[in-house]
Amino acid sequence: MYLVDSDVLIDAKNRHYGFDIVPAFWDWLGREHQAGKVFVVQRVADEVLAGADELAAWMKAQPASFKLAPTAADVPSLTSVSQWASSAGYQAAAVSAFLQAGDYFNVAQALTLTYTVITQEKPEPASRKKIKIPDACDAVGVSWMTPFKMLSNEGARFRL
Repeated sequence: MYLVDSDVLIDAKNRHYGFDIVPAFWDWLGREHQAGKVFVVQRVADEVLAGADELAAWMKAQPASFKLAPTAADVPSLTSVSQWASSAGYQAAAVSAFLQAGDYFNVAQALTLTYTVITQEKPEPASRKKIKIPDACDAVGVSWMTPFKMLSNEGARFRL
């Protein structure tokens, strides 16, 4: 199962899979959700909805089950991820930004659910100014991959 980060959706809309160019990508996400494989955390959905654009309209059209709200079961994972972020040597501003963003919930909810986080971010373990999703995932034992790897693993094909 996969939790898709907002950067994947935004980049897809703006570059590789524009709604008018590759509508099959968006259809595929919907089908994979119906199959119980693809979700976003509520915080990511909120980030996308704040855009008030075509991507936000698409997000609004998704079933409620597509957006996973945090639950009481996530509390231990949220605590673990926040404790790691606070003690890993990042600047206070980096920790604050991470804990307020969808990234934090992506990593923590993936930890709870044993899902894989899908992100465009690349690891930067030496950085102290920004916490990157892959670094947080690696630190707490969550799998992550790029959207292209997910599409390949799932055998997605967008043909004319």
